[in-house]
Amino acid sequence: MAESSQSIFITGAASGMGRATAVLFAEKGWFVGAFDVDEEGLETLPDELGSERCVTRRLDVTDKSDYDAAVAEFARHTGGRLDLLFNNAGIGHAGWFEDVPYEATLRVVQVNLVGVLNGIHAALPLLKNTPNSLCFTTSSSSATFGMPGIAVYSATKHALKGLTEALSVEFSRYGVRAADVLPGLIDTPILLSTPVHSAGMPSQADSVNKAPKRGAFRLMPPESVAEAVWSAYHGDRLHWYVPHGIVWLDRIKALAPRFLRNRFSANVRKLSRSRDSS
Repeated sequence: MAESSQSIFITGAASGMGRATAVLFAEKGWFVGAFDVDEEGLETLPDELGSERCVTRRLDVTDKSDYDAAVAEFARHTGGRLDLLFNNAGIGHAGWFEDVPYEATLRVVQVNLVGVLNGIHAALPLLKNTPNSLCFTTSSSSATFGMPGIAVYSATKHALKGLTEALSVEFSRYGVRAADVLPGLIDTPILLSTPVHSAGMPSQADSVNKAPKRGAFRLMPPESVAEAVWSAYHGDRLHWYVPHGIVWLDRIKALAPRFLRNRFSANVRKLSRSRDSS
């Protein structure tokens, strides 16, 4: 039983940002609930975190009953305490809108958006019963401006950003906080596993290889997001940008949305010309 410890529930915890967050919070003395569909990735976590400091379990976030059961199992370990819910699980499919199979499009919506709704519904009673708790979600830098090539992924992340803003007000009735993280280019497995459905469109691996060394879209380690999660629990900011320079996309869009649209349009035209000439 971990009733005396602060506790965090993490989805997508088998790798990348979720795993880095699990490691950091365990090092800080928190009890960690680590959940993912990747059972193989979860297998090594108890050895890394300390079996007495964590509970791991396969979780399909799109299955509401499975999410309810995972939260109930977590609560049995913590005595009903949940200081931080980190809805982090997500998937991507890249390509022009019409090239991405409809079933893949729906899967992105189910995991990235419905999965978060399932988690918040399941965990809210625990959050309400835990002083100073935080409902935290992984949004994305693609929630600053709709990103061509990942339109539906970007749409789900915009939805999460808006949901976070609304819940930060609604949940204040219970003393529950809400915030999100908007990561840019993070060195995680999703960059290499995201299918690209349009011919001529760069792969995610190409994006990594061509990432700038400086600036808002430089490649960042997953630990940078873990640090943002830690800071979010101890801070009061609504949106956490990783790196922080991504905040300027939001600011520019607010002041000059046509400018950003034209910049993205120019990049798309350049990509189309390159594809047509190859």
